Amino acid sequence: MSFIVITGATGRLGGRVAARLASQGVEQRLVSRNASQGVEQRHASRLDHATAVSADYGDRAAMRRALDGASTVLFVSASESADRLERHRTFVDAARDTGVTHLVYISFYGAAPDATFTLARDHWATEQHIRDSGLAFTFLRDNLYADFLPGMVGDDGVIRGPAGQGRVAAVAQDDIADAVVNVLLGVREHEGVTYDLTGPQALTLDEVAGTLSEATGRAIVYRDETVEEAYASRKIYGAPEWQVEAWVSTYLAVAAGELEGVSDAIPALTGHPATSLEELLARGS
Repeated sequence: MSFIVITGATGRLGGRVAARLASQGVEQRLVSRNASQGVEQRHASRLDHATAVSADYGDRAAMRRALDGASTVLFVSASESADRLERHRTFVDAARDTGVTHLVYISFYGAAPDATFTLARDHWATEQHIRDSGLAFTFLRDNLYADFLPGMVGDDGVIRGPAGQGRVAAVAQDDIADAVVNVLLGVREHEGVTYDLTGPQALTLDEVAGTLSEATGRAIVYRDETVEEAYASRKIYGAPEWQVEAWVSTYLAVAAGELEGVSDAIPALTGHPATSLEELLARGS
């Protein structure tokens, strides 16, 4: 019997997708680095028709075992790391070696070799490797997660970053999960297609701050930083240089207008309107 593989199944997005597929009786294998710690096994035990295996994207032999016999695979991008692109390439090669029939890759909005957001360049390189592999594919390019916008607020109620008055069409993770399930259950209809997944409107960070203030009753503001100030204000985290550059370049991509486009892919794929930030906050996500 063919089955669908869900990678990153203990994560926020992969977990949502796995639960939706289980509710429809779909046979699936959940792949995670955490299965050896029991996390994935406990998750799978709560889902009908699901089994769990442990494998890391960078371990080609382990991934070949994890993907063996799969028809369609949801490839959720790996957690951010200096070697993420190489791990992605290893995973794609394993999928090709095991005869996977279709790869659905969670990419990033505006993925391009010259994207302002540094990690969007890695997503573009991953897409190219998938194209070169000969695998059938669908690319889902997510905008910033609307669910994460509250986390951009500092302890002092300030969102800081060099985004200027640029806009971001942030998308809710539940909407992405709904779209992913639609694609996974009808991959032939989506073969070779790239979808931009966005929210229903593009907001400035001033508008984001205002919406968060109304929803929480807390005074939240946006403070535009210079690039130099942005790097300096993030030194306290002790993060590696590539990570700080990724953080800062996210805001710069907003300033450059690279995240402002609004698409109709969510309603087209799910049959319901994309969730606004107000709606997301109102339901407590």
